[in-house]
Amino acid sequence: MSHFRELAMPLDGPASLDPLIERAAACRVIMLGEASHGTHEFYQWRALVTRRLIEEHGFSFVAVEGDWPDCARVDAATREGPDPREALVAYDRWPTWMWANEECVDFARWLRDWNRTATVGFHGLDVYSLWESMRAILVHLREHDPGAVGDALAAYRCFEPFGEDPQAYAWATRFVGATCEREVAELLAATRMRVSNSLDLAQNAEIVAGAESYYRAMIRGGPDAWNIRDRHMDETLARLLDHYGPGAKAVVWAHNTHVGDSRATDQSAHGEVTIGELARRRYGADQVLLAGMGSHRGTVIAAPQWGEPMEVMGVPPGRPGSLEDVLHATAPPRALFLLPDDLTEEISHRAIGVVYRPERERWGNYVPTVLGERYDAFLWFDETTALRPLHTARVDTREPETYPSGV
Repeated sequence: MSHFRELAMPLDGPASLDPLIERAAACRVIMLGEASHGTHEFYQWRALVTRRLIEEHGFSFVAVEGDWPDCARVDAATREGPDPREALVAYDRWPTWMWANEECVDFARWLRDWNRTATVGFHGLDVYSLWESMRAILVHLREHDPGAVGDALAAYRCFEPFGEDPQAYAWATRFVGATCEREVAELLAATRMRVSNSLDLAQNAEIVAGAESYYRAMIRGGPDAWNIRDRHMDETLARLLDHYGPGAKAVVWAHNTHVGDSRATDQSAHGEVTIGELARRRYGADQVLLAGMGSHRGTVIAAPQWGEPMEVMGVPPGRPGSLEDVLHATAPPRALFLLPDDLTEEISHRAIGVVYRPERERWGNYVPTVLGERYDAFLWFDETTALRPLHTARVDTREPETYPSGV
């Protein structure tokens, strides 16, 4: 693995990002990944890269793996109004720590200062916010187009029996044949006919349609739900680029498993696509830069089960033979890699989700990866620390109870 040693460029401050910034300057879309949603260094360096792209190369907006309504509040706060911290504290969908953290506050405050003389947006790409988007549509129509409220109310009332519980709706579609598909289709068609210059109204209608499809697919299993979500994020990104006009350029923040090209992993074999692959197809590989991130060991914010309270967990060293193990042995503690196309050897690469069980490291948490095809660049941090959540009362800081043997 001597090629990693030769490719490594130490990261020791914003200026050390110069090779990455120079390569990104000519691209239309920069996607910055992360190996977990709970790591301080990933958020910190992602913000540093993004700031330089905005300051030096006029990037138009940041689009994140987050809900549109929540991010719309942050976007508004970065243009005018209260401290962006208030908008970030208001994130209440689990996992709150993904965006309700001090690292995002730091970036949003910088963006507000930047926007005193510019207009750079902050937007959510995700599809989860069914009920929030329904309410946003109703509020908009009641104020601006009362004649269209009927279709929105019909869709909203169809979902009411499920108490804003997507699992309840998903199971109902599977076992009792209850579905709001027709009402949502009618709402989307009516909204598309009436939309003039309201990106927010149009996007919330697309989210309602996408979320309804996503929750129906989720209960069936297989790749459909994943693909509905990533295709929705890809279409939202395209909609934003159109909205910002000719010459618009985007920075995307999402997990490595979305940013990386699925064709270079076993995701493709499972029938999954990613926004990284879709962007390369839509805009051309020369107009897209995909950057992943990873680390060897440290701490992370995650939860042991879906919906459970977040904890500060220990991240054990990368398993033998993994990318993380190899870079620990060959790279500087912090390094930047610009990856050549001929880096075609497959290697396992760690992915930590919002649900994480460190004791399963021996057989889980790793994605087979052809690194030079999955990413264009990679940022490496040998040891990392947990994010600083805003909802600190919900953090359990106990030491992990178990580690893989030998750690």
